[in-house]
This record gives sequence, C-alpha cells and structure tokens, in this order.
Amino acid sequence: MPRDAYQEFVDEGYEPGPGDLVAVFRVAPAEGLSVRDAAARVAAESSVGTWTTLSVKPSLYDRLRARAYRFHSLGDGSWLVWIAYPSELFEEGSIPNLASSVMGNVFGMRAVEALRLEEIRLPRGYVASFPGPGHGVEGVRKILGVESRPILATVPKPKMGYTPEEYGRTAYEILAGGVDLVKDDENVAGQRLCRFEARLREVMKAVERAEKETGERKGYLANVTAPVKEMERRIKLVADYGNKFIMIDFLTAGWAALQHARELAGEYGLAIHGHRAFHAAFTRNPRHGVSMFVVAKLGRLAGLDHLHVGTPGVGKMEARAGEVVEYARVLREPVYKPREGDIIHMEQDWAGLRPVLPVSSGGLHPGNIEPVIRSLGLDIIIQAGGGVIGHPDGPRAGAAAMRQAVEAAVEGVPLEEYAEKHRELARALEKWGHTRPV
Repeated sequence: MPRDAYQEFVDEGYEPGPGDLVAVFRVAPAEGLSVRDAAARVAAESSVGTWTTLSVKPSLYDRLRARAYRFHSLGDGSWLVWIAYPSELFEEGSIPNLASSVMGNVFGMRAVEALRLEEIRLPRGYVASFPGPGHGVEGVRKILGVESRPILATVPKPKMGYTPEEYGRTAYEILAGGVDLVKDDENVAGQRLCRFEARLREVMKAVERAEKETGERKGYLANVTAPVKEMERRIKLVADYGNKFIMIDFLTAGWAALQHARELAGEYGLAIHGHRAFHAAFTRNPRHGVSMFVVAKLGRLAGLDHLHVGTPGVGKMEARAGEVVEYARVLREPVYKPREGDIIHMEQDWAGLRPVLPVSSGGLHPGNIEPVIRSLGLDIIIQAGGGVIGHPDGPRAGAAAMRQAVEAAVEGVPLEEYAEKHRELARALEKWGHTRPV
C-alpha cells in the first residue's frame, strides 16, 4: 500500500462521537517513519486497511475506517496517539473479537519500533452488551456476611506439595483463625498428587467445620482453570459441593474461556475470582504491550467479581502505587473519571455493570497491609499467603494476626499499640516488622 494511501487513516480534525471506541496507544515509530506514518498503519491494520491499494472496496469501507486524530509527544521518541474506531467494527459481547482487532496484528508491525495500548474507552452501548460481574462488591460481601472491613484470603504456601488431606487441614487452620477465603494459587490445578475433586472435598469439610466453630461464613476460591470441558466439570463440582466461588487464571485460559465461565457461574450462582497470571509478560514493559488498566477494564466487562491489581508500593510484585489506585477506581466506580492532569485515561460509563472487588496480593503480611487499606479503601480483598502460613506460631495464628492487623487499620489504631493486647499480631511484628518483601 503506497505511503500516501495510508494517510486516509489520519484525520486530525476528527471529533469522536459517543458511539466510537477510542484507543490510546503509545507509539514509537520505526526508523524512517514519522509518528503519523506509523499511526496510520496501526489504524489501518486494526480496522479496514491493508498494505496496498484495492481495485474494489466494500460499501462500508469509509464508514468503518479507524482514524488517528490526536498526537502528543512524550519527548523520548515515542508519542501518545488517539485512534477512534466505529463501534460497528466489533461484535457485541465478544472480548476475543475486540482483542483480535485492537490488540491483534498491530504489535508485530514493522512500522513500529514499540507499541503499547494504554487505554481504551468503550462506548456505553457496547458495554451494555456484556453481563459484567454477577455479584460484584455488594454481592460478594453478602455471600460472606462481611460488611465493613476488607475481605481476607489466604493461599496455602508453598504453592505446591500438599496432599488433599494436608491442604484441607491447612485450610481449616486458616479459616478458623479468622480469614474469610482459602485460595488456590495459579498453578494449583488437578495434578496427580492433589486431584481437583479430592482437594475440593477436603477444603469444603474445612469450610463447614470452621463455619460451625466461628459462626462466620467461609469460602474457597477453587481454581477451575483447565481445558474447557474439564473447566465445565469443575465448575459444576464446585456448585454441587455448595461452594460459592470459583477462580480462573483468565489470561492463560483466554477471554473466551472466561466469558464461558461467566455464563456457567451465572447459572450456578457463583462468584468469579480473577487471577491475572501472565499479565506482566505484556503489561510490565512501559513501551510495548498492553497496560494493566486495559486488562482491568476488560475483566469488569467480562464479568469478574474479584481481580488482582497488585499492591500500592509495599508488596513483592512490581507496581506503581498511583497506577494501582487507578486500577481499583476503574473497577469500582459507576462512571470512571480521570484525575486532573491525566491525559491518558478517559471517562468510562459502565452502563450499570456491577463494581469489581480489587484484590491486593504479593508479599503482604500483618505489618504492611495498613498502607494498602489507606490507599485502596475497605472495598478490597487482601490476599496473603506466606504472611499467614509463615507466622512463627503456625497458620491459625497467622490468620488471627492478619485479622487483627485489619481491625487495627479500620479502627485507626497503630499496629504496635494494637499488638500490646493481641499476641498473634505481636509475634508477626516480631518476625516481619513492616518489611517490604523483594
């Protein structure tokens, strides 16, 4: 396609309408190309263009053409580029189609040295074609009977190595100590030494026992990630055993698998916990890939009830505190509005879709969760694994220490002061203090 033919995909006088989907890309043009040359090729490839002129064009060609309409230099050889897409380009209710279009071939084009999708504004009518979360913040709180504090979850650590019976015993200690949810980690599936149904059976025994002893409701974030037919079987098993939660590694399973799991979860009344395993492969590089902000928006669209967003500066995973706060906001607010001075993000009307509970995890322990609560608020899930199991007096004491640390933060009492009357918290602080793991 001659270079000048691409230029019909650049229109700096264009004003996007409410029915346009708008993507914000960070574009580093390949050597020898201007940013407008590169942006035109991205817009063409992700809509109705191709590499050469065509002797015949479809009747809807002009109407469906994407338009790069705004350019902002970042001063390092890369630019922010806004591209508007008519919503008719996208099949309603299909994240695989959206991802294949806007996040498909464009990342491999020679016209760009690097390319990152920073933001995507979804038209209200398009958003309304998705079911969104089945339970959301209020629904999950109702399931567990937890009203005015963060919800607590714990992964039995190490990730692998437990038999089903050992897993169940550890789950009981965690739940009896004061944690609300036991969670499978991302690589806990149906391996030979700990088959899915055997583990589910043992954990549900632990849930029942802990509920009777504590008078609190408990749950199990059971990892159903598997090939689709097996995933279907596991979801049904979870419902048959009376559990109210499933977990899915939705990025490794794929958007289609997640949307199918959402349909089944709706039939069985289950809430979905979204583990974002694999995200950093494409979200961590600030110049190339897809931002976690976009992943969060698509997760809400697809129907996650909980989604991992990281920790605001205190955990073991790489995360920028301000960005984590924005992930939480876009998951929870009915209409997300960017903060003053934010030129990347755009207002997002969620068309009534329920809010999602952000999950903060990765290196958390009783001594470092107060800043998380202060930054993200009470409508979160705090998930600590080693910070519970690693307690010097065992998992039950570790769970109690986490619960006490949450109570102290909610009540506004300094941890050291609260620990004077709470031995489990005192022992946790003796071991970890306010350490930030690496």
